Amino acid sequence: MGIISPGFRGRPRSPGPQLPPGQYLTEDFPVLSAGPTPRIPLETWEFSITTEAGTAYTWSWPELTALPAQTPTVDLHCVTKWSKLGTGWRGVSLDTLLGDVETAADFAMARSYGGYTTNLPLADLLDGKAWIVYEYDGEPLHPEHGGPARLLVPHLYLWKSAKWIRGIQLLLDDVPGFWETAGYHEYGDPWREQRYQGD
Repeated sequence: MGIISPGFRGRPRSPGPQLPPGQYLTEDFPVLSAGPTPRIPLETWEFSITTEAGTAYTWSWPELTALPAQTPTVDLHCVTKWSKLGTGWRGVSLDTLLGDVETAADFAMARSYGGYTTNLPLADLLDGKAWIVYEYDGEPLHPEHGGPARLLVPHLYLWKSAKWIRGIQLLLDDVPGFWETAGYHEYGDPWREQRYQGD
C-alpha cells in the first residue's frame, strides 16, 4: 500500500507577489554602488540632454523641480536578485524633458556625477517608462540612493536607473556603458533574466 494517494500534490502554495525569475523579495532598500557616493550641492547641480548633433538642453535644480511632476509607484528589480515592490517616487517624466528635443537618435547614454554610465534604447525612456526622480517615499532622495536626482527606468534591472544623474547623451549607435562593458547584458530585462551577456 502506497503512502501517497494517487493524485495528491500537497498543499496549494500561496500565490504571493509575482517576481521575475531568480529574484527574491525584500522589504529593505539595499545600497549597492560601483564607487564612492558623490555629494552634489543643489546650487551647482544641473541636468542636460545632449543630442547627437551636440545641441544641449540644460536644467538647473529650480528649473527641473518647477516642471510638472509625476508620482510613479513602481517595482524595483536589482541584478543582484533582490526585488522591492511598490516603491513611491516623485520626479519629471522623460517625456516632458525630451518633448522639445529634436533628434534622430535611437540610443541614449545616461551619465552620472562620479563618472558612471549606462546605455539604453531611447524608446525605453519614452511613453511613460522613465523619470528623473528627486523624492523617494515622500522625502528628498538620499545620496546613497542616487540623490539629489537619479534616473528611474523600472522595467529594466536597476543598474539602468543611473544614480546621481548628470545628463543623457543621445546617440545614433549603441555604445556600452560601465557595467555593460564589464559583461552585463546590453538591455537588462528582469522578466527575461537578462543579467549578463549571452543571457
